[in-house]
Amino acid sequence: MGAHRDGAPAKQLAREAGLPLPTAYHLLRTLTHEGYLRRENGVFLFGSAAERLVDDGALQNRRSGMTQSLARWSDIIGAPVYCAVYREGEIELVAVADAPAAPAVEEWASFRETGHAHAIGQCLLGQLDERAREDHLDRHPVQPLTRYTVRDKSALLERLGSSSPMEPVIERQEYALGTVCAAIPITAGFTAAAMAISVPLDQEEQLLPAIERLRGEVASLLRSFVFSISI
Repeated sequence: MGAHRDGAPAKQLAREAGLPLPTAYHLLRTLTHEGYLRRENGVFLFGSAAERLVDDGALQNRRSGMTQSLARWSDIIGAPVYCAVYREGEIELVAVADAPAAPAVEEWASFRETGHAHAIGQCLLGQLDERAREDHLDRHPVQPLTRYTVRDKSALLERLGSSSPMEPVIERQEYALGTVCAAIPITAGFTAAAMAISVPLDQEEQLLPAIERLRGEVASLLRSFVFSISI
């Protein structure tokens, strides 16, 4: 089918595939029933299910490209790099790159449900409007994960409201003891997105220089139109 943009009749498809016509008809009926093909004016065309396969392939390619970029940045910076988006009311971790010498933070409590307690979540929540933020926190209430975690919703909202959109969001041991994190917002159309890094507490002096290095790398890639966050 891929060789016929405008579709092809059953007999032609059978001949080109080297199949007996009855077998071809059976396969075509099955594929049509499943939505992979559709029949119009005596010819078969790709259906919606096949188009979704193409979209899924493009999505996988974009995710692969994202993972490669994160891996390169992780090597350059010497720290784990995370990318997340806020989609359909939830925090979604898109990709993570780390190395044995600089492992990523273990997700011991769902990142999706504990956005108040980690830098990347706070960065995403800070990009939402008031209504969306309140809705998220109603569904995922603020609760302490460590003794350093913000204690309640009002304290979190005060923190988010006082943060400058240009400054990185810093989180110190709020999600995981012994770890500090920083996140920066990423411009991605109408999608709230963020990238972050983490380092051990005893390497905290490296955090801000590392996140600024990441900001520069991301800005360079955005200018080259290679980076796509629409995933």
